Amino acid sequence: MRILIADNHTLFSQGLRSLVERQADFEVVAEARDGREALEQCRELRPDVVLMDVVMPGLNGLEATRQIRQETPATRILALSMHIDKRYVLGMLEAGASGYLAKDAPFDEVARALRAVAAGHVYLAPAIAGVVVENVARRTSPVVASTAPDLSQREREVLQLLAEGCTARQVARQLHIGIKTVETHRRNMLRKLQLDNIADLVRYAIREGITSLDEA
Repeated sequence: MRILIADNHTLFSQGLRSLVERQADFEVVAEARDGREALEQCRELRPDVVLMDVVMPGLNGLEATRQIRQETPATRILALSMHIDKRYVLGMLEAGASGYLAKDAPFDEVARALRAVAAGHVYLAPAIAGVVVENVARRTSPVVASTAPDLSQREREVLQLLAEGCTARQVARQLHIGIKTVETHRRNMLRKLQLDNIADLVRYAIREGITSLDEA
């Protein structure tokens, strides 16, 4: 099984890689430090499974999952995060992830989840499965995937970068678009979300899980 690890914490990623590669049937083909790098690696390497952190700078795991599933649908996504509230769990599942584990899960469970996801199954840790069942029982809608239904993929990318403190010029450079295009996206988001200024956009992005203060 060919595995890509996407996590912006180098020490955690390297430790996880060491454990994964002890399994005879596992091969780590690459490590990515953010969602954008994970997307690029998937385009090039076509891994079987991505072990995906959810909250990462630049491009978060949710948006990366959505784009990877669109561009390389044979690649499965297993989320591995310290965040286990429904905002993240339901958002990742809606984006196309096949499984979700907490980062404090023992490695034997991670290995089981990897094999299950690679085989085409869904794997949820018991506590996380409870979040999903509760959501169904209450007939609530997934939070992250549906809170900004009118924002385009590009607008979500711009929003995350702006919320993380990037200037319009820096956003333009990272996304390879013009500064005027960034400003147009910013104005459109303010209008769509009925917000007044960039501070409101930052608060919105944090509240909806598009970015995080701790990037954990």
